[in-house]
Amino acid sequence: MGWSMEERLYNQVWGMFEDLARTTAAYRGAVEFADSRLEKEVDQALADPSRRLGTAADAVRAAAHARRTLLTDQARAAFDRDLAQLTAEAEVVEPALPPACARWDSPAWHAYRVPAEPPMALRLGDLHLPESAPLRIPLLVRMPLERGLWIDSGPAPAAGERVPDPAGARRSAMTAAVAVAARLLAVHPPGAFAVQVVDPTGAGARALLPLTEAGVLAAPPVTGAAGVSRTLERLTRRVDLVQMAVRGGVADSFPADVDTAQQLLIVNDFPYGFDDRSVARLRFVADEGPAVGVHLLLVADREDAADHGPLLDPLWRSLLRLTPLPDDHLADPWVGHAWTYEPSLPPQGSRILQKVLTEVAKA
Repeated sequence: MGWSMEERLYNQVWGMFEDLARTTAAYRGAVEFADSRLEKEVDQALADPSRRLGTAADAVRAAAHARRTLLTDQARAAFDRDLAQLTAEAEVVEPALPPACARWDSPAWHAYRVPAEPPMALRLGDLHLPESAPLRIPLLVRMPLERGLWIDSGPAPAAGERVPDPAGARRSAMTAAVAVAARLLAVHPPGAFAVQVVDPTGAGARALLPLTEAGVLAAPPVTGAAGVSRTLERLTRRVDLVQMAVRGGVADSFPADVDTAQQLLIVNDFPYGFDDRSVARLRFVADEGPAVGVHLLLVADREDAADHGPLLDPLWRSLLRLTPLPDDHLADPWVGHAWTYEPSLPPQGSRILQKVLTEVAKA
């Protein structure tokens, strides 16, 4: 059986990701070798007292630097050839990606129609390396999500003398979370995916406006500790019931009040509003939920949960950490480069999110 177009594009994107990782590793390795050889040759020249000074010493150093330049120029030329090929490939692949994997400014979104089938993959953002910054590789994950997401709302690292803006970081993190939720709703058939929000202090109300105004949430955002407790109790029950039904071979038999759609729970400002029981239930949902269609998107600053100590370490490790601003925290599985991640957000001033969510609400 042949691959679908979506599968071919997904595999092509991952092939580009691997090719860029490996060609960058080869370039960096060549530069590192050239630098170490230069250092060794200069050290050898300095080790001979008769060659340390004068024109002879200058000639030795100049020759060593020339060899280093030749090696790095050759490496850069090979890297630029590979980069040109990958850039040309990206220019063909990017416009062909379906909405689930496309940038928000893609024509695929402007021609958006509610799909009849769930997607095989989802775009969470873009990745790039400093040597090839103009080339962005889409960060695609297979669907359904196998692990939860954590959008880090901690203050971004200071740039120069600027002081990080904690409130701005939290707003940016929630905006990124809304973009992920909107994409998930848009790329699933009507009724096949539901989004719930826990916002204990109501701090995310402004960022949530695209979802609340379109009326696409399963229920209004939950506030207060009591609301947090009720929501986590209900989701824990749903996970338990589906697990039991699957184990018992009766996966189609559920109580009338159990929503069997795939679900995303957005939790803002964790752990505010969470007592020990709610924290335990959240960990249960994070661990057991993905296998039965309940997914977690946590918007949190890890420092806010410092009082819980190492008890929450397994939770943080289980989630895929994303950032609301560019940050080089993701490593590839082939050579381990530190890739700069950028979230996938609608262009500034664009109303594409509202347009898409209006179509979702109509459906």
